[in-house]
Amino acid sequence: MTPAGTVPARPRDLEGLTAVVLGAGSIGAGWGIGKAVCLLFARAGAHVVAADRDLASAEETRDLIRREDGSAQAVGVDVADDAGLAACLTAVIAERGGIDILYFNVGIGKAGPSTETSPADWRRISDANLTALHLAAMTVVPSMRARHRGVILATASIAGLRDVGYPHLAYGATKAAVIQYLRLLAVENAPYGIRANTIVPGLIDTPRIEKTVAGAYAGDLERMKALRASQCPLGRMGNAFDVAEAALFLASDRAAYVTGTELLIDGGLAATARGPSLG
Repeated sequence: MTPAGTVPARPRDLEGLTAVVLGAGSIGAGWGIGKAVCLLFARAGAHVVAADRDLASAEETRDLIRREDGSAQAVGVDVADDAGLAACLTAVIAERGGIDILYFNVGIGKAGPSTETSPADWRRISDANLTALHLAAMTVVPSMRARHRGVILATASIAGLRDVGYPHLAYGATKAAVIQYLRLLAVENAPYGIRANTIVPGLIDTPRIEKTVAGAYAGDLERMKALRASQCPLGRMGNAFDVAEAALFLASDRAAYVTGTELLIDGGLAATARGPSLG
């Protein structure tokens, strides 16, 4: 799916709902997962709060939505800032009367030998990938419980389930924790009408991989993309809209009986033993 040109008619599954996407921008030109999720949520009728550490990137996402006559606003927030993150979400709750969908699309890491991941690195990665998710969830859960409805989603990673061919220990460990966190959160809050699920992307072709993964392939972007595509049984990496379509399903009432689980969007990768040959 591409955002350009004529957009086919789509169900308005999120009509009238408020969705906050943390990590709504893109680290470079093209389509990141958060940016694509925002667009599809807006097309489905949601008012989208596009939140990102890079306000200009969030504003770009907002403007794309508004150009399609969708409803969106942009906010700048660093998830590593506890007070700022809580204040951002609390302000949206007050302004909109509640948050119906919280999508946590945040992930940082440090590729390379694990011996080079310092305790400070570990805390920084864990705080962004996991602690911020907990803070965000605990900020929105009370109002969701009061309204007896709500959806909480997060982006994990295939690296949280298996080795992907290069060292990424802190990232993989924290993404595995994200999966379990959402499982437990879902069970605890099911009596209050809140659903929580994790999306687990495989090897996805977004601007981020050029910044965070290319070093594992000696900076050769074309070789990197070819090798990553060869790992996937479907013969290609996924794209941001492959993930966004799954997010839209899980956010909607079409997934009303889906909670406490994870949805793999990986082209069959987790079912294989394939790994890249980096030599």
